[in-house]
Amino acid sequence: MKKPRPKSFRHLAGLKVTAVFSNCGKYRYLMEIKRVQETSGKQVCAIMLNPSIANENQADKSVQFLEKLIFEKPSAYFKDISELTIVNLFAHIQTRSFQGNPKQVGPLNDHYLQYAISKAHIALIAWGKTCGFPERQKVVMRFLEEFPEKPVLQTRSHPSRGTYKDFVHPFSTKEKGP
Repeated sequence: MKKPRPKSFRHLAGLKVTAVFSNCGKYRYLMEIKRVQETSGKQVCAIMLNPSIANENQADKSVQFLEKLIFEKPSAYFKDISELTIVNLFAHIQTRSFQGNPKQVGPLNDHYLQYAISKAHIALIAWGKTCGFPERQKVVMRFLEEFPEKPVLQTRSHPSRGTYKDFVHPFSTKEKGP
């Protein structure tokens, strides 16, 4: 019996994608996705759990979902957005059985997290409600606290399991999380 081929995900048309990887290729620190036709506008920093295979030429399910959510779906939260920057709690590239140990954070990950958060107009916590890494979440929440004027939004689940209806809402410390 043949194994089903994994679904291929492409970046949306009209976007320019760049990514920053470690020299060894084991870590993806940052992915910037910009609308080609818009050179000005606001930026969203989405913070997910850990990267998979997405790069400049290929998206994955989570990245493609965020591209559609932010650039295509009508939302008052993402009006005038021209750039999406994706960073992660852990920079280690892995698609299955992720453990989230300290080595998987990546030597430069906190630097890129701080950079992406500082330049964004909106921060989007997109690591999912069932993320089991409270210590890493606390680190990122401290980075976000450095910018108290920055709106922080939250997703209802991880983007790989998301639906577009009411997926994003303002961040609340009353919900399960850090």
